[in-house]
Amino acid sequence: MLKGTGSLINIAVGLIIVCASAFALSRMYAPDAISEAQLLAPVQRGDIETTIVATGQLEPKRYVEVGAQVSGQVDAIYVEEGNVVTEGQLLVDIDATVFRTQVQKTEANLDNKRAQLEQLKAERELAILRAKRNERLHAQDAVSEDEVYASQTNVRVLDSKISASIAQIKADEASLEGDRATLGFAKIYAPIAGTVATIKVRQGQTLNANQNAPTLLQISDLNTMTVRAEVSEADVGKLYPGMPVYFTTLGDTKTRYHSVVRQVLPTPNVVNDVVLYQVLIDIENNNGALMDAMTTQVFFVLERKANTLLVPLAALKGPPHHPFVLVATAQGNEPRQVKVGIKNRTVTEILDGLSEDEQVVAGVRGATGRSQRSQQDGPPGMPPGMPPGAPGGGRRGGF
Repeated sequence: MLKGTGSLINIAVGLIIVCASAFALSRMYAPDAISEAQLLAPVQRGDIETTIVATGQLEPKRYVEVGAQVSGQVDAIYVEEGNVVTEGQLLVDIDATVFRTQVQKTEANLDNKRAQLEQLKAERELAILRAKRNERLHAQDAVSEDEVYASQTNVRVLDSKISASIAQIKADEASLEGDRATLGFAKIYAPIAGTVATIKVRQGQTLNANQNAPTLLQISDLNTMTVRAEVSEADVGKLYPGMPVYFTTLGDTKTRYHSVVRQVLPTPNVVNDVVLYQVLIDIENNNGALMDAMTTQVFFVLERKANTLLVPLAALKGPPHHPFVLVATAQGNEPRQVKVGIKNRTVTEILDGLSEDEQVVAGVRGATGRSQRSQQDGPPGMPPGMPPGAPGGGRRGGF
């Protein structure tokens, strides 16, 4: 009795397995699997580019840190941060009492030496007259020959004194020019036209220029800005001067600023063992929207095509050397060989195999059953592992 019951159980289990398998097969090959919702995308014309992306920071292309060459107290500051100044405009006054006194002292010494020179010239004229008189008297044996020699020697001595006095006067004149220049350093003028970016001193502050020149303020020419981008060593070899580039700022990601690479600096910065090279990009800033120290995202354009056929990258299937797409037609999905061009992260260029406004399968929603099985069975004429014309897609070889 027990033996018969066991046989019935075995038969029941076998029937369950057979029914489950039949149900699975029916679901796998059911027409409903073919009619699953597809994600279709049109073949359309557009622009495509491949880029190298980097981050950077804006800075003025031309700026000057204005320093003081003399020590003293800041008497007056005539500008404020943000003011636009012209070249030669007075910016800061430093107390010039000491320098003015030194100029006056040097001028007085110079006047004294000039007077001494005039005295020596007068003495020389008198010495010449005496020498000539002694020569006449010596011819009449009225004076000795020694007296003649003494008078002639006195003329030569006065000539030497006059030459030395002239040299001293020249030295004092040069010293006076230096003192006047030092006095002029007490007034700080704008070396370039631009915007006062920072002021680092305050009125009444004492400056000490004996050790180094203290910085008073910075003037930046904001009409032309420079992006200092940092590019990894893996990508820097692809960059070159004149290469097209555009960037956006952190505060305005919709506005693109187009320019070209000005220079790739040869010396890298090493940050946490990462080698980064700096790339300089100039951009006109006529509207003043770009400001110092703004963070930028920079796109170096490697390739660019305009008005070319494009499809989503997800629609491309197969290995790189044998790509194809699934074209949606009235009879179903048609696998079609294509020739591709430029690719980026979202779309790819189609050089041959598709026409504008055709629909390609970019993916499916809820792909199960037959669509999963189809990933193992390629369509006729396709290499093994290629998906058939049914929806469901498959592994995109090489992507």
